Amino acid sequence: MAQNLLIVESPSKAKTLKKYLGKDFDILASYGHVRGLVRKDGSVDVDHNFAMKYQVIPKNAKHVEAIVSAVKEADNVYLATDPDREGEAISWHLLEILRGKRVLDDKYVKRVVFHEITESAVKAAVANPRDVDAHLVNAQQARSALDYLVGFNLSPLLWRKIRQGLSAGRVQSPALRMICERETEIRAFTAQEYWTIHLDSHKGRQKFRARLTEWQGNKLDQFDIPTEAVQASILAGLQGHPAAVTNVEKKRKSRSPAAPFTTSTLQQEAVRKLGMTTDRTMRTAQQLYEGIDIGQGTVGLITYMRTDSVALANEAVAEIRDYIGQHFEPEYLPANPVVYKSKAKNAQEAHEAIRPTSIARTPDSVKPFLSAEQFKLYEMIWKRTLACQIAPAKFDTTGVDIRVGAGLFRASGQVLVFPGFIAVYQEGVDDSDSEDDAKLPPLEVGDEVPVDKLSGEQHFTQPPPRYSEASLVKALEEYGIGRPSTYASIISTLKDREYVVLDKKRFVPTDTGEVVNKFLTEHFTQYVDYHFTAKLEDKLDEISNGSRDWIPVLEEFWKGFARQIEEKQALKRSEVTQEALDETCPKCAKPLLIRLGRRGRFVGCSGYPECDYTRNLNETAEDKAEEAPPTVIEGRSCPQDGGQLVVKSGPYGKFIGCANYPKCRHIEPLEPPKDTGVVCPECKNGHLIERKSRYGKLFYSCNTYPKCKYATWNPPINEPCPQCGWPILTLKTTKRRGVEKVCPQKECGFSEVVTPPEKLTADPS
Repeated sequence: MAQNLLIVESPSKAKTLKKYLGKDFDILASYGHVRGLVRKDGSVDVDHNFAMKYQVIPKNAKHVEAIVSAVKEADNVYLATDPDREGEAISWHLLEILRGKRVLDDKYVKRVVFHEITESAVKAAVANPRDVDAHLVNAQQARSALDYLVGFNLSPLLWRKIRQGLSAGRVQSPALRMICERETEIRAFTAQEYWTIHLDSHKGRQKFRARLTEWQGNKLDQFDIPTEAVQASILAGLQGHPAAVTNVEKKRKSRSPAAPFTTSTLQQEAVRKLGMTTDRTMRTAQQLYEGIDIGQGTVGLITYMRTDSVALANEAVAEIRDYIGQHFEPEYLPANPVVYKSKAKNAQEAHEAIRPTSIARTPDSVKPFLSAEQFKLYEMIWKRTLACQIAPAKFDTTGVDIRVGAGLFRASGQVLVFPGFIAVYQEGVDDSDSEDDAKLPPLEVGDEVPVDKLSGEQHFTQPPPRYSEASLVKALEEYGIGRPSTYASIISTLKDREYVVLDKKRFVPTDTGEVVNKFLTEHFTQYVDYHFTAKLEDKLDEISNGSRDWIPVLEEFWKGFARQIEEKQALKRSEVTQEALDETCPKCAKPLLIRLGRRGRFVGCSGYPECDYTRNLNETAEDKAEEAPPTVIEGRSCPQDGGQLVVKSGPYGKFIGCANYPKCRHIEPLEPPKDTGVVCPECKNGHLIERKSRYGKLFYSCNTYPKCKYATWNPPINEPCPQCGWPILTLKTTKRRGVEKVCPQKECGFSEVVTPPEKLTADPS
């Protein structure tokens, strides 16, 4: 047994570190969290200083026992869990377990922290250990207690007032509120018409276009040409007049590179540029951080990927500048290093930004050793890091005013004269409809230009766009809700609970999500308030740096929250899930209600169950009245109560149901599921069949369900993965990559393009 024991979180990280520290060290992994709050009421004792009851996580119990046994034999114990608050808390939990087992007598126990898994960083960390930081531990304990108190008190209320299986979270609920409020804005939006007027002209062979900005001495605003008639009258007034240049403005502009990646900006760019989810991004980044075998042994390729900081180590900046000096022309290297300042109030634990551990390790040099996703993410991190130290891009911009009668037109142009950082990397944007300005021909004041065409163009204002994963992460960060390391789990929870669905990669709240949000915003307004949530995060930050005590923060929160929970116990379920309509039932004349059912919201009679009148939420009474009587399924009866089976219509299309509904709720699909002919790769017995989710999205699952629960979103094909040997591949279609064969195993990452996107677009078949 080695004299020294070093404990990390991940077994893959342990393999990398063993190479650096040699035979004098034994390295064990905790496999993540080792203790968690007991999952029952009372685990946070609000009457006794919020004392917390922990238990060893069952799936990690064997790893904990292995650590306890190893500690007994070691002289020196180094706790090298991840360099963030969660990692600090895991080290503290390990200490508490080891103290409880009485195995730390006469042991040297220290905490070591490294932000990159390289030999120099690891050895420096071991040579300079410290004690576990109580402030960071308290901040993480406070966060856990707050999340527990909200979840274990608010979620049961949702079960009683709405339905079983729902949940509310301290940061999850404000995120849901954002998505629901955006949907409300979209529904309330009324498009407004407006027109623009354009002049098409040319000089020599170069065409250009100008827009009318002034008419009869008045500057035009967006809605100053509101109708086709107004634009027609302006066009008539412009006809027959020559066009002459009255003003030319030339400027030199520069654009600086974006800062190196933080957790938030990495997630946003991976969504925009690579089409990866936030969850997939963080898993892939974790693999790059923990280490990849690149032919000369395992090495961590990037620094720690949970950080709010945009700072770079001096050594890293020097290496980057040296690389630029060797591989670029002299004008690409700024005279002095570029320094970035974090916008975060409390950049977490003074980490560096996310960067390659060595800029000399180019993407092409490591590509043979990486999966497709690992390579794409590493390449993006490498390019962004390199670009952040390259000189700004320079543009020559030109603005030209052209007089035509009583109208003044404006043409703008922009020419890139020095690419600078753009030669390496350019940041993506969300929801931008702007295009780079066109190049203008050389024009001078007094030049007359031909009037090739005068035309009007109709426009309508657009509603605000729904949130994508990237724009939601950006909004959460701007409001200070949660922390970057929690964004992926927030989004996953919203999807897993079916509070939201993705439509064209945009979040749409489900009926359940909207009812939950309505309940929380009406009855727990303060706790889903963006500013309240952000201020609570600030307090947790202050706990972590030692400027605030954690117990008073919990006391202040619990006092008001407990009172609110108690007050809302008397609410009736109908007050939460039902909404009165100014309409009476056509069958019994009782008031109609919007109600929440298993499949979403619908219109139903308040006289239920005596009256069974229902219709879809987006259907009118007249539409319902025009429906043909249900088609009877001849020769079959309901397997549950023997009633007549009929064809019915629901929110997701037609289906077969019992005519005795609501007394009997038997339903089945109208068409038998389509069999793909692909044998289930998990159970090897069933076949994968095509099904529809409750929100109408196709997926493929084993026909032996619920015995086998294997499922995949993409159509399966009978081909084994050439990379990992998994029995099937799936066909994935995207605009960016076309049709490709992909391995459904997340850790594999195999992909092979079958039909490129350009061919997919050109061939409609």
